[in-house]
Amino acid sequence: MFPGGKTLVLGITGGIAAYKSCEVVSLLVKAGIRVFVIMTKNACEFVTPLTLRTLSRNEVAVDTFEAPHAWEVEHIALAKKADLLLIAPATANVIAKLANGLADDMLTTTALATKAPLLLAPAMNTAMWEHPATQENLRTLLSRGARQVGPEGGLLACADVGAGRMSEPIDIVDACLKILYSQRDMEGLRVLVTAGPTREALDPVRFITNRSSGKMGYAIAQAALHRGAEVTLVSGPVSLPAPAGVSFVPVTSTQDLYDAVTSFAPAQDILIQAAAPSDFRPKVPSGQKIKKADGEPLTLELTQTPDVARAAGMKKRPGQVFVGFAAETENGQGNAQKKLQSKYLDLIALNNVSQPGAGFDVDTNVLTLISASGQTELPLLPKSEAAERLLDEIMRIRSGMPNG
Repeated sequence: MFPGGKTLVLGITGGIAAYKSCEVVSLLVKAGIRVFVIMTKNACEFVTPLTLRTLSRNEVAVDTFEAPHAWEVEHIALAKKADLLLIAPATANVIAKLANGLADDMLTTTALATKAPLLLAPAMNTAMWEHPATQENLRTLLSRGARQVGPEGGLLACADVGAGRMSEPIDIVDACLKILYSQRDMEGLRVLVTAGPTREALDPVRFITNRSSGKMGYAIAQAALHRGAEVTLVSGPVSLPAPAGVSFVPVTSTQDLYDAVTSFAPAQDILIQAAAPSDFRPKVPSGQKIKKADGEPLTLELTQTPDVARAAGMKKRPGQVFVGFAAETENGQGNAQKKLQSKYLDLIALNNVSQPGAGFDVDTNVLTLISASGQTELPLLPKSEAAERLLDEIMRIRSGMPNG
């Protein structure tokens, strides 16, 4: 039996997956959660308000202009009651509305008025799910702090096979409970996260860089925010929107990253260095575009860039936790252990980027968390979950520090 005392507002939109929402309500109520349901008019074509009223044991809201059951503005009242707003199914239409701030019915009006976390359980045809507009709208919502469960792949109601099937009710409820009862164990802590690649100029139009997408660092920043931390995100050039609520510091070169980290690090409680800075830069960048000479090779003289992690680690004060990443293709354990010691780290996340599903520009990762007391091997996980597991280990280390 899960602990109770929380209030969830469930928005049900017009999709065939609405029938699963009945089971979601039933499971939530059994878990001790107080559930209020808002249905769009199209949702009522698939399941009836009476069914949801019976399962939730509360009145169901449908029409923004319907006479309220109590003397209160209903969408504002529900917005204030919610500890979590779940939309299941979340159709392409409602995702588009929320991304653009539209509020033309009870559900979208409530969503715009609430300060509660938003959890989306998408459900739609595969082509609609994969459409660039849907994906862009979803990225917009996630960048604002919304969370997502599913969709799954499989046989859809339209007989297509592919992604778009709403997650099973038990998985949706599990995601809800994790949010409702998530740890706020980082309240009051200042966390600096670095992310993405750096660029080292060859000439005015070319640069040296690497394949880092920034996804791991951004997932860590988002997870730390959810756990109550005050987050500063120092990021190299990536295509990701900065999570709403972080203090965002853009950088380009490794020297820029060095300057930002050494400036901010002394005031932080936790420093997580997930960025992938270039190890080398041209010794003398050309002031003009380098031209090809017929048949002649180009020789570049490179010099090492400053070691950001080591510079920060040398000035670490008692009570701070410093974390690094080691993206390796060979001798991962040996290289990670060496970096752990030479850069004065408390924890290093070893990432074998040659493994399937791990490394750069993917949504999953495989990490081995190594500290002085041992190591923990994580399985293939979404980067969001890997970020949570990393933060769990950081807080464990911090709790054992004399000044932690």
